[in-house]
Amino acid sequence: MCGARNVRAAAAKQRRSKLGAMNDATDTHCPYCALQCGMGLRRTEGPVPVSVVERPGFPVNQGALCGKGSNAAAVLGPGARLTTPLIRRDGELRPASWPEALDRIAAEVSGTAASYGRDAVGVFGGGGLTNEKAYLLGKFARVVLGTSAIDYNGRFCMSSAAAAGIRAFGVDRGLPFPLEDIPRAGCVILVGGNPAETMPPFVRYLRELQENGGRLIVVDPRRTRTAELADLHLAPRPGTDLALALGMLHLVVADGRTDEAFIAERTTGWAETRAAAMAHWPEHVESVTGVPLPQLRDAVRMFCDAGSAMVLTARGPEQQAKGTDTVSAWINLCLATGNAGRPNAGYGCLTGQGNGQGGREHGQKADQLPGYRKLDDPAARAHVAAVWGVDPDALPGPGRSAYELLDSLGTDVKALLLMGSNPVVSAPRAAHIADRLRSLDFLAVSDVVLSETAALADVVLPVTQWAEETGTMTNLEGRVILRRKAVDAPGGVRSDLEVLHELAGRLGHGEGFPTEAEKVFDELRRASSGGPADYAGISYERIAAEDGVFWPCPSQEHPGTPRLFLDRFATPDGRARFTAVQHRPAAEEPDAEYPVRLTTGRVLAQYQSGAQTRRVDALNAAAPGPFVELHPQLAERLGVRDGDRVAVVSRRGRTVTPARVTTAIRPDTVFMPFHWPGEGSANLLTNPALDPVSRMPEFKACAVRLERA
Repeated sequence: MCGARNVRAAAAKQRRSKLGAMNDATDTHCPYCALQCGMGLRRTEGPVPVSVVERPGFPVNQGALCGKGSNAAAVLGPGARLTTPLIRRDGELRPASWPEALDRIAAEVSGTAASYGRDAVGVFGGGGLTNEKAYLLGKFARVVLGTSAIDYNGRFCMSSAAAAGIRAFGVDRGLPFPLEDIPRAGCVILVGGNPAETMPPFVRYLRELQENGGRLIVVDPRRTRTAELADLHLAPRPGTDLALALGMLHLVVADGRTDEAFIAERTTGWAETRAAAMAHWPEHVESVTGVPLPQLRDAVRMFCDAGSAMVLTARGPEQQAKGTDTVSAWINLCLATGNAGRPNAGYGCLTGQGNGQGGREHGQKADQLPGYRKLDDPAARAHVAAVWGVDPDALPGPGRSAYELLDSLGTDVKALLLMGSNPVVSAPRAAHIADRLRSLDFLAVSDVVLSETAALADVVLPVTQWAEETGTMTNLEGRVILRRKAVDAPGGVRSDLEVLHELAGRLGHGEGFPTEAEKVFDELRRASSGGPADYAGISYERIAAEDGVFWPCPSQEHPGTPRLFLDRFATPDGRARFTAVQHRPAAEEPDAEYPVRLTTGRVLAQYQSGAQTRRVDALNAAAPGPFVELHPQLAERLGVRDGDRVAVVSRRGRTVTPARVTTAIRPDTVFMPFHWPGEGSANLLTNPALDPVSRMPEFKACAVRLERA
């Protein structure tokens, strides 16, 4: 093991030497998506203190950056970000000192807990926080506040894929194999993802796949930039991905293409799953999904003839009220064909947020403790409590999921501490969530910009950004990487770790909340030791030397685990588990009053709620505002032309936005990006119906009508 580790370290050193003249730049990573592309930051003179340069030595992106990454430094400028605490006085947010702001938060939190109980204080985190921040925030909630009311916006990202992965494989890691394996597969089915716009440097892996003779199948109701690359594009109605996967498995069985040896040796539960698939005959699946039967047969042929194949899911199938079952159906397809637990094959999820993986591994999620341990597991509670120096019985139990927590604001939860999230724009049924936030007795927000959510707060704390602090992130392939501080933050700005340290001290916990990221990480390593996501053998030194380390890595001598499941799955018996699932309609189907399906997503130049990217001139020039995408047939029926303002109305709200008329979408479906607030906000319309397992809201399918505005 040590020999292999030394070889990797030497290779990483050789890659870094290619930087040449860029050696004066600080090696770090992009602040946006879960690729966590490597980049360099070089000091400059002027209001923006650094410029972004390429870092060709980092293997994930080899220097390539999208427009968001190339322009990431713009948010460090003085006009884009907060530089002083704010306190609401006479209805207005006004500048305040740090002691005043922190004293106010501590007083409000302690007063709320004394009056209503500990669970009346809530904590809401973010999938962009470093591992250190996510870990310390979870510890703060459970040790200092003693509240079960904690969750984070990563619940809206890939929680359905995580739940399906755990029940099939025993553990969840976005990709159980490194990105470099994707081009080596014979076929990849990409379900409900558009990386050409959401994570452009990823596209090189798809191009390499095709250059190597592999086939790419894209499943999406829109003909996106990614779908245009595909050898086969399947365009199902939104909310029918589960039926599509079941129809494909039916054909696999009917055509005798199952891998019976793999099923017998490495899986359980096949008989029930086979019976469920056979109930979804192809003609019925065609009528449900709108995907022609010949295309369905072509997809099965490509997948099964490939030799080795992968299924990658993204938000399309996951952000549904049946998202967990939908992902399980795609996993079943991999298992039935023997495409799991062997090289260059398997199921994976394209995590969206920058630290969507690490953010849930270490304690922000309502039901989890560090190391991906379950909060209701006595052994897990005992281990983590020992690291924290507390009684296991003092730790609260599991709390509400993200939407349920937000929905309880002002009733059960009276005060909320929010760090690195903007639910006024990103949550489903957004107007209702804004009302819930306004109904709180007290709201404190820690952020780098004055987001739409921060604008509602009683106290706003300005905190450091990615280039102004050091910390680790875990990318979509389970690679733990190190962001390095490149520049000092402006005066008046503190780190989230300092915020938690200061608040913990004011609330009677002067020890256990370090402000140095590496000290926090070393404690995280101990807390995660022995858990499914074991970071015990990962150190800052190793990450720097090896271009990141893949978890699990239980000791300093362990090489890390780029590829899971090659020998056994992470279940008690080592076998993967089939899950028998049945298709069911979306929570809200079209009817006479709301006859059109709405689906939502992202565009190339903006990111998530847009709180940061909307402050960058170059990105706004490329994507200046919201729109609704509709097919010419639908536009003709409505008398709408390209550019006309259109009202989109659901049972929850109404938006008004320009029309984009295009043949790239189904005639029965419209699409809206969700990056903007105000009258064009897509999440005014979306449905908060929750998946019963993952508690994921149904962002991807709801019923709407369109009107000329």
